[in-house]
Amino acid sequence: MVRADFDRSLEELQAELVVLGEMVEAAILKAMDALERRDMAMAYEVVAGDDLIDEKRFELEEKSIDLIATQQPLAIDLRTLLSVLHIAVELERMGDYAEGIGKICMIIGDDVPVEIPKQLPQMAKMGITMLRRSLKSLVDRDTVLANDVWDSDDEVDVLYDGVCRQIFLDMGQHPHTIEAATHFLWVAHDLERIADRATNIAERVIFLVTGRSGGSGKHHRETQ
Repeated sequence: MVRADFDRSLEELQAELVVLGEMVEAAILKAMDALERRDMAMAYEVVAGDDLIDEKRFELEEKSIDLIATQQPLAIDLRTLLSVLHIAVELERMGDYAEGIGKICMIIGDDVPVEIPKQLPQMAKMGITMLRRSLKSLVDRDTVLANDVWDSDDEVDVLYDGVCRQIFLDMGQHPHTIEAATHFLWVAHDLERIADRATNIAERVIFLVTGRSGGSGKHHRETQ
């Protein structure tokens, strides 16, 4: 494979990674919409659609591994391919969290009229913004933007702490809503993890561009 063809293959991989990110973003939006509307059909679509996200991830992995095996890339090219592999996993896990929210929506159903905590849509909005910006930082090789994404995670953590306090308070005041409120805790957990994964993508961008891990002096996080 000549250099021009190899460069084109790398560009195509990056473009497909962005497509995977758009699929994940759509899943998060739909999951939250289903939760707010108590739309069971929409929630089911999110759960069923996770298979497509998984398939896209494995497709990207196969193409990346094939290029590594056949082209034996060095230096920045190898970092690019390894970054594609890493980010594809992060995006797939974010899709899993969206699927989890869809499943929670189906479990809660519409039997108990519990209002969704206001911090949850805020967390979702911030997580999606972080996802978009982390992928833009990849496309533009923009470490300043990547660091901004990293710093944004603190705001999500503040919202997460706030929603947990509010949910526990609501449990005490309205015991009949405890079960539904517990499920909202899991939604908050999933949204907080989505932001963590976007932060990990930003960290990977910094490594790709500089060869060093970064992120405003913070340590890389392990997410589940």
